[in-house]
Amino acid sequence: MEYIAGVDIGNSSTEVALVRNSDQYEFVASSLFQTTGLKGTVKNVPGVVNALERAAETADIAVDDIDRVLLNEAAPVIGDVAMETITETVITESTMIGHDPSTPGGNGLGTGTIVDIATKPEDHPDAESYIVVVSEEIDFAAAAETINDWADRGMDIQGAIVQKDDAVLINNRIDREIPIVDEVSRIEEIPLGQPAAVEVAAQGSGRTIDQLSNPYGLATLFDLSSEETQKIIPVSRALVGNKSAVVIKTPAGDVEERTIPAGSLTIIGEGGNSISVDIDQGADEIMEQVEGMWPIDDIRGERGSNIGGMLSRAREQMAEITGQAIEEINIRDVMAVDTLVPQAVEGSVASEHSMETAVGLAAMVKTSELPMQQIADELEDRLGIEVSIQGVEANMAILGSLTTPGTDVPFAILDMGGGSTDAAYINDGKEITSVHLAGAGDMVTMLIDSELGLDDREIAEGIKKYPVAKAETLFSIRHEDGTVTFLDEPVAAETFGQVVLLKGDGQLEPIGVDASVEKIRRTRRQAKEKVFVRNAKRALRQTTPTENIRYHSFVVMVGRSALDFEIPEMISDALAEYGIVCGRGNIRADIGPRNAVATGLCLSYVGSQSDLAGTIPDGLATEVGWTQLTGDGGS
Repeated sequence: MEYIAGVDIGNSSTEVALVRNSDQYEFVASSLFQTTGLKGTVKNVPGVVNALERAAETADIAVDDIDRVLLNEAAPVIGDVAMETITETVITESTMIGHDPSTPGGNGLGTGTIVDIATKPEDHPDAESYIVVVSEEIDFAAAAETINDWADRGMDIQGAIVQKDDAVLINNRIDREIPIVDEVSRIEEIPLGQPAAVEVAAQGSGRTIDQLSNPYGLATLFDLSSEETQKIIPVSRALVGNKSAVVIKTPAGDVEERTIPAGSLTIIGEGGNSISVDIDQGADEIMEQVEGMWPIDDIRGERGSNIGGMLSRAREQMAEITGQAIEEINIRDVMAVDTLVPQAVEGSVASEHSMETAVGLAAMVKTSELPMQQIADELEDRLGIEVSIQGVEANMAILGSLTTPGTDVPFAILDMGGGSTDAAYINDGKEITSVHLAGAGDMVTMLIDSELGLDDREIAEGIKKYPVAKAETLFSIRHEDGTVTFLDEPVAAETFGQVVLLKGDGQLEPIGVDASVEKIRRTRRQAKEKVFVRNAKRALRQTTPTENIRYHSFVVMVGRSALDFEIPEMISDALAEYGIVCGRGNIRADIGPRNAVATGLCLSYVGSQSDLAGTIPDGLATEVGWTQLTGDGGS
């Protein structure tokens, strides 16, 4: 009895297909386990062992009953964000800081000199108007009483800035309606005696502020010059769409500006030609240059810039893990997408952020074959089983995908995982062309995390994987598409009024995100469009002799991301205009789009010896498997 295991080490998960040979070869088990460590490094070994143990348990054998383990060639992919600009607000005589609370009180626009409500009226120099600051030591009732008293004394109180969540309580107790913002955590940072403006849109009007979100409005209120107006754009832009805000003109020199350039990429082709492209030209220009220089030998970033730092970290990380010299590690592909990320405003009083344009970048780091051989050697030492590196992921995925009912050559596959998008095309002559590209599910998670300002990768991953809804009442939820579902049981108390993930089986998980269902859905779909749809087209172009997507007739989608509830549909819609038939694979007619590479590894090894009964039509396991085993037609 002979057992052979194909092991696919991915960025997020490690998959195993187990084959038994008695009278004939047959698949007897599959398994899945989380990848340990960075893909393509020795730290993957514990995850591989766990996946093998699960497969062996399913087949009712011990791991040491396995005769041979076949590994894929695993190339690591490292994703990061390269900022177009990092400007921690402005450094001029009129540096500004802004704040947007979620529970303001009153309405209107007020301007005046900032004073502490805990002081006495006679302590303040004569001013036309005042904005009072209320620290957490001041009770809301006492604050309201003081505001009424000062107004009776003839002081023009135009607005209030409150540390606690007391804006509505104070507004309900004062004789005159003024704009009040609250939840200003670092209220001690507010410079007393400086001019400020507070604006609150009328409650229930559906309107947002218009003066403080307009740079010319700020210029009018604070008498700014044209140069100063240019430099307060980050503040006004950060407040667009808000229902309330406060902006303070701080003393000169209080805040310093720090700008780190985005930098430029130098793309080096295999022929030695190179071209440079500035990051701030945007993702479209970057990707156009990357595709124009394909195939790529290396990509380098400008020193002292964001992109230079990112790519240097990627090389250093791989050098440390693999023990290779940094100069031996090349970056063979990048995936760039335009995005928005929240940047902290220096000098802020409540951790304010400004949304800045950025370029999200995933880089594929190519090392020598040494790391994979290290994994094979470590597995052999630990398990006492013969381990070999069998083939390239995309090529193995072709073999595995051929077990999908209704497939036949020629056709193409898209293997969409966590870190990379692989594509392969097999022609009538059983020759395989493949490509391995940076950017997949992990990059989508990164974009969702950045654009929604979550700073929580787990929540971002949930938003990527599941639809969202809002628990509008105790017995109803409103879905993304506007439809309403009525429930037999009331929602949990912590779920009421919250945006929730719909995880199936009626499970509602509140995510605590301060964004509407519409915004979350739009951000999620745009991220998937930018990464998966673009990468699918890029991959299919590069696997055809003519670089024309229309060359393909049939495309099978496999991999973790092919299980997503909307990615396959988005790609199918995008490819429909080219007349391409596209759908999810069903590996071995049983297990859906997963396990294609692991299955293909087994087929590649045994295909020249025996067909796996009923898994591939017309003896293609033998023909294609032998082609791959001997290297004929592979890329």
